[in-house]
Amino acid sequence: MCSLLEYMCRINTVVVMKTTCINRVFVHVPGLQVVMPSTPYDAKGLLKSAIREDNVVIFIEHNLLYNTKRQVPQEEYLLPLGIADVKRQGDDVTIITYSRMVLTVLEAADELAKEGINAEVIDVRTLSPLDIDTIADSVKKTGRAVICEADCKTGGVGAEILSQICEHAFDYLDGPVVRVAGKDTPIPYSPVLEQLAVPDKDEIIKEVRNSCRS
Repeated sequence: MCSLLEYMCRINTVVVMKTTCINRVFVHVPGLQVVMPSTPYDAKGLLKSAIREDNVVIFIEHNLLYNTKRQVPQEEYLLPLGIADVKRQGDDVTIITYSRMVLTVLEAADELAKEGINAEVIDVRTLSPLDIDTIADSVKKTGRAVICEADCKTGGVGAEILSQICEHAFDYLDGPVVRVAGKDTPIPYSPVLEQLAVPDKDEIIKEVRNSCRS
């Protein structure tokens, strides 16, 4: 038995909030290695490396990736921690992202290619330690950077990536670094509201276009 107030609070809790990104919490802890794969192939290789790692590894899987189907080799293979992966080659703009957002960014990159914008997509894979060398080399090549993430914009991983780009590749930038991130709010339970809180393909395409025109 519960009071009407308790009942309404439970309903409101379910309706208002569903989940939120926790990766930023672990990234802020020195000494932890934080891994967020985007594909089945990466998940297997990185997980095997994480198990063999002597230091503490936080392995985070996005729940919307569980239905993703790709070919995965049955034989043994390992992917090194702390190394980003260039998911798509390009020379007009660098898009840095991770986890579930990688798939959305790749869709956006295919659409942008039809307009003559050739985007290079970098999957960070390991949020900590961050592979700034791969990111900086790409930014130096393209001269532009767009950072995409589903997490809230304020205090997110994207802010750290932006800071390190400015430290390692500032003189190579032809325009300001652009951030495309989730709204500063808990993820709503409603699917309609959730779509408004998290960046989609169209928003990414719009921001990349603006970056290339600046």
